[in-house]
Amino acid sequence: MIKRMLWQGLVAGTAGGLVMTLGEKIEQTLTGRPDSHVPARVLERLTGMREHAGKQPLAVNWAMHFGQAALLGVLRSVMANVGLRGPVASAQFTIVRLTNDQILENATGVGAPPQTWPRRELVVDLLHKAVYAFATGAVADALAARNGPGPGRRHAALRPGRHAGVGPLPRKNSYSR
Repeated sequence: MIKRMLWQGLVAGTAGGLVMTLGEKIEQTLTGRPDSHVPARVLERLTGMREHAGKQPLAVNWAMHFGQAALLGVLRSVMANVGLRGPVASAQFTIVRLTNDQILENATGVGAPPQTWPRRELVVDLLHKAVYAFATGAVADALAARNGPGPGRRHAALRPGRHAGVGPLPRKNSYSR
């Protein structure tokens, strides 16, 4: 089960990263916004690499950009495999993606809290992270669906709707021991 969630998440996260990057490149063509070098700066600081003034090395930028996308995809895969699927799960995951970025950027001193950003920059970042989250979610959900509904969805099927008094699934029908 863990191996399945791992490979599915890496695939889903990489796919989401590719879709987000394509969207970013289209947006940059339309708006003239330059490439961000924040991912490279964060990775340099996290790993103790030598920092570069000005434009950052493209390989370092891509390594952080796609590495982060792939690794976070594992969490979305876990969500999908336990039954957290669809647009609501992808919206929840958008917040996780944004939070991850902000923790790393703020902890390393590379970024500032989003509420201090220019509004246009904030909207663009939110849009791109949502594209990533929903694309990653679509792939993770499709891969997880091949293994059935997951324990959460099986529990929900016991009595559709939200009701008190619906006990847990039998242990054998969950991922616990």
